[in-house]
Amino acid sequence: MTTAAEIKHLQEHGLYSTANEHDACGVGFVAHIKGEKSHNIVQQALKILENLDHRGAVGADKLMGDGAGILIQLPDLLYRDEMKHQGIELPPPGEYGVGMIFLPKEHASRLACEQEMERAIKAEGQVLLGWRDVPVNKDMPMSPAVRKTEPILRQVFIGRGADVIVQDALERKLYVIRKTASAAIQNLKLKHSKEYYVPSMSSRTVVYKGLLLADQVGVYYKDLSDERCVSAIGLVHQRFSTNTFPEWPL
Repeated sequence: MTTAAEIKHLQEHGLYSTANEHDACGVGFVAHIKGEKSHNIVQQALKILENLDHRGAVGADKLMGDGAGILIQLPDLLYRDEMKHQGIELPPPGEYGVGMIFLPKEHASRLACEQEMERAIKAEGQVLLGWRDVPVNKDMPMSPAVRKTEPILRQVFIGRGADVIVQDALERKLYVIRKTASAAIQNLKLKHSKEYYVPSMSSRTVVYKGLLLADQVGVYYKDLSDERCVSAIGLVHQRFSTNTFPEWPL
């Protein structure tokens, strides 16, 4: 039974309790209410991310933080144009998926990881359309510790197989491919296999993230400043490291 003192406290302070305050990551979201895609939505999301820099920690090295990233819808026009330069014609939107992949710098390990990914795609009856090197800004100021562990960033493009009719089925296939490939790569016990990581693999969205400061994400990934990079949504995350050290996959 609620006492008179408790009722008075609730009337004065509401249900909020300062005891529930704690440090945590910063998250922001922007969307067009009618689902119209534009580059402006991407820019607005990145501005939110910049304004969330206080939610992440920075050590003695001012260029090293806990990491940050952004999730957007697949920028179909951008990817379609870029893959066309390789002579690859992408299927219609919704009929292909994109995997954002962190790969080891060591050549043999990187090839082994790519081969396992291609095996997983084939095993699930889907179509390997091709790979793309993700363009990044190599000239921007970056902490030596971050640069040392910077992975090779590539995207794998996967077309739907004959057994896939609806987009939801393709999403499920992409999930299985990601999990199967990741398990196979870790089973290889390569010296550099821990550097392999898949931030996203979907026919709907893509994640650009890294061991970057909040205001570095839009500068580091050149795709994000491209006018062809459009989305109706933007979900951003500024990580606050609690019980783990900052790493590219985290």
